[in-house]
Amino acid sequence: MPPLRIGPITVDTPVVLAPMAGVTNAAFRRLCRESGAGLYVAEMLTSRALVERSPESFRIISFEPDEVPRSVQVYGVDPATVGAAVRLLVEEDRADHVDLNFGCPVPKVTRRGGGAVLPWKRDLFASIVRAAVGAAQPAGVPVTVKMRKGIDEDHLTYVEAGLTAQDAGVAAVALHGRTAADYYSGTADWDAIATLKQAVTDIPVLGNGDIWSAEDALAMVAHTGCDGVVVGRGCQGRPWLFADLAAAFAGSDARIRPGLREVAGVVRRHAELMVDHFGDEDKALREMRKHMAWYFKGYVVGGELRAQLGLVSSLTQLDDLLGQLDLDQPYPGEASEGPRGRAGSPKRPILPYGWLDSRELSEDFRRDLHEAELSVSGG
Repeated sequence: MPPLRIGPITVDTPVVLAPMAGVTNAAFRRLCRESGAGLYVAEMLTSRALVERSPESFRIISFEPDEVPRSVQVYGVDPATVGAAVRLLVEEDRADHVDLNFGCPVPKVTRRGGGAVLPWKRDLFASIVRAAVGAAQPAGVPVTVKMRKGIDEDHLTYVEAGLTAQDAGVAAVALHGRTAADYYSGTADWDAIATLKQAVTDIPVLGNGDIWSAEDALAMVAHTGCDGVVVGRGCQGRPWLFADLAAAFAGSDARIRPGLREVAGVVRRHAELMVDHFGDEDKALREMRKHMAWYFKGYVVGGELRAQLGLVSSLTQLDDLLGQLDLDQPYPGEASEGPRGRAGSPKRPILPYGWLDSRELSEDFRRDLHEAELSVSGG
């Protein structure tokens, strides 16, 4: 695979770490960066919170000195606010790349017309993208778009949105091959990624969805012709997946297959990095709890010990629990691979009343839409 070019940024291995709330903070990004090559995106933040200069927003976009390029994902529903947020990022030299999130399927966002359902209002989508590109352009900072296929199979927007984003001057588009209704269930539609790649020809098209291994990434590229891949849940508890991806895209069959001792070492280091990141051991270990099931998937740990790891509250306690593991266990193979986390089931998207009646944005919707800009995760 040739390098991925996003405006002036060259990514030698065409792999992007998807922003995931509560996961892709500086600590986890460091583990991924040390494992392999790629572009590593920080947790999503809302444009409103950034413009209001909330302390949490600035923690989210705190990057380590050696972290280049600095990649930030912004979520917003108001063109003026999104433009102001991007302008802040570039004028204060806080980002080298800005991604716009139009993939969030969370009901408290979609019920206000935000996230994955927003491109249905094509004029609003175009205005937000143009505002972001216009704010970033003077500093030469590229803007990209991440989106889903649409609201559901009867209300698809991805091809039109991809072409609109291309015309607005974005540097790349990424498609998660699911609709808002799919949530994370079922199988990602790689055919849709291929369709978008055929339609959007002037900028890179990235594929997202169901990349659980390096082999999956190669298969997606072969199937769709996409210019690179976006990896989300597949690297949860497996930051070394990026080493596999770097090897695969370089034409090597080398893969990381850690035994439990190696996994325990990564967990301990992850916890240390989290303490450094948050400056609060209690908060850091509470944030680590969600990672435990991901790291130990497939290994023989035992129900009681798993439960205790899921309630860990200090580094001392973590050391004690890790010491109780059978650290001589080898890599368990298929049992530790495949989907991570909860896929859930398809959900009927919760939309504002009358949202589907028109592709244009009414004044009533325009007045209410700002309420969608909440501190929530993208999809």
